[in-house]
Amino acid sequence: MSTQQAFAAALLDPDSPFPTGLKTWNGSDPARRFAVHRNNVVSSLIDALADAYPVVHELVGEEFFRAMARVYVQCTPPRSPLLVRYGEDFAAFLEGFEPAAGLPYLADVARLEALRVRAYHAADRPALAAQEIAAALATPECLNELVIQLHPALGVLSSPFALVSLWAAHQGELALETVDPWQPEHALVLRNALEVEVMRLPAAGARFIQCLQQGVPLGHAAAQAQSADPSFDLSAHLALLIRTDSITQLHPPLPATQGQPL
Repeated sequence: MSTQQAFAAALLDPDSPFPTGLKTWNGSDPARRFAVHRNNVVSSLIDALADAYPVVHELVGEEFFRAMARVYVQCTPPRSPLLVRYGEDFAAFLEGFEPAAGLPYLADVARLEALRVRAYHAADRPALAAQEIAAALATPECLNELVIQLHPALGVLSSPFALVSLWAAHQGELALETVDPWQPEHALVLRNALEVEVMRLPAAGARFIQCLQQGVPLGHAAAQAQSADPSFDLSAHLALLIRTDSITQLHPPLPATQGQPL
């Protein structure tokens, strides 16, 4: 292992040996200076996790969160120079973190918060004008195969737990004691102007939007949603996507003769 690799490994692992060959400019003890640097690096990464996952932080409390985050930091070094991307797999870590097993919804709350971070930093893309969308939807023969491209900031998360209500309770929108965490909920996360919003969707609505994200044509996406719930309201969900500027492109089906040899 090179000195550089040993330095990086020892930064996050207090049990790693002190890297040899280090010197200080003023002749002070390099081991002591390194320990200060290690503590600053670890604390900065823990603070970044606390900023990205405020509801997880509140659910477990300051002391537990920092101890849990320290374990994560020690086994998960940053893979990107962008600090905002650190902790993208924090939810997967929480699923296997035994001391948090009493809060099985914690990982899905973390997934919701990760979607919010992703939505805030996602690329900007102009929405289609409502008139253009209305014109496309007014062509019945094209609707079934119409492909709707959604804004890159938009995300959907389905959970067996009440993750939207738990989020809302920690924003002061609901009383926490009124939330039953064992109720399944489906979340829509989107960026409206510069604000990231979290909305609750019905199960069929979540399925519909997930299908659109995967490039499934409109008619087929609606059919899948209706198979999950015959009362699925296609017009209401399209209106939601239009109202929140979530539709960025429409791809109508190609004419039957296009691309065929003459």
